[in-house]
Amino acid sequence: MSLTRERRLLVEGDDDKRVVPYLLEAHGIVWGESRSEAVVDIEAYGGIERILDEDVIAAELKVNRLKALGILIDANGDPKSRWRQLRNACLPSVPELPETLPEEGLIHVCQSGFAADKRIGVWIFPDNRMEGVLETFLARLVPSRLEALWEWTDDLSDEARTKGAPFKEQHRIKARIHSWLAFQDPPGRQLHNAIMERTLDPESQSAKPFVRWFRELYGV
Repeated sequence: MSLTRERRLLVEGDDDKRVVPYLLEAHGIVWGESRSEAVVDIEAYGGIERILDEDVIAAELKVNRLKALGILIDANGDPKSRWRQLRNACLPSVPELPETLPEEGLIHVCQSGFAADKRIGVWIFPDNRMEGVLETFLARLVPSRLEALWEWTDDLSDEARTKGAPFKEQHRIKARIHSWLAFQDPPGRQLHNAIMERTLDPESQSAKPFVRWFRELYGV
């Protein structure tokens, strides 16, 4: 029987949707060849706005077969503010959520109403504490043999700005990681390919807290 609707994971975008399975498969979690076979059903919501809609959260938690709902979002510039926003969206369905997001990620067994006995989990990239995005998390998976190249992309980004590169400062980490990937062999691979091909090291110590959160939330 498919577990698709028993285990759900909401993410902001397609990069998250593609990266997560490859990262977890590197840690021995067999993902499945199709969505119907997947150990967890991932839904990309095309941005943060819909995930922060209390009606969306309620609808997800009302699914009868659901056992565990995970939510992955980016901290961007203020992880505490992002947690407050998400918590406020969840409170009508899960009123007992803690005011502070645990550093190891949230895993909470709902206690009342239509969500009773279901697990809800939250991870805010990169690590539930610092500002950043998915790419900030992935930058921590750069292998030591390629760290010098990674550090150089910071200088490269500065130089690119002096030559008219229009990227916003908050997107510097995205510019850096894609520049770094542009110099690999083969050049310009996507983030999930870099995980699959181990250009980024999925077994880095930096990945393990996220993997532990995922395993505990979904019981895999």
